[in-house]
Amino acid sequence: MARERRRWQDLSDNQRRMVVVGAVVQIGLEMVALRDLRRRPAEQVRGPKWAWVPAMSVNFIGPIAYFLVGRRRGAAAG
Repeated sequence: MARERRRWQDLSDNQRRMVVVGAVVQIGLEMVALRDLRRRPAEQVRGPKWAWVPAMSVNFIGPIAYFLVGRRRGAAAG
């Protein structure tokens, strides 16, 4: 069975708010992660820095993975 796609105007006000809040959180998290990656020396990042940039565009998973796995523990970037 094919599912019918919902359009923006089909969503309730509460559903629209949740979509907007989710998008703002996702974009904010990605911006913070990219800023940290840019400022952090390469030796404090697990893997190549260039590989983390596209990985961070994967919804919430990319930036969270960077913060949990991608950064080496130790002195903060500064």
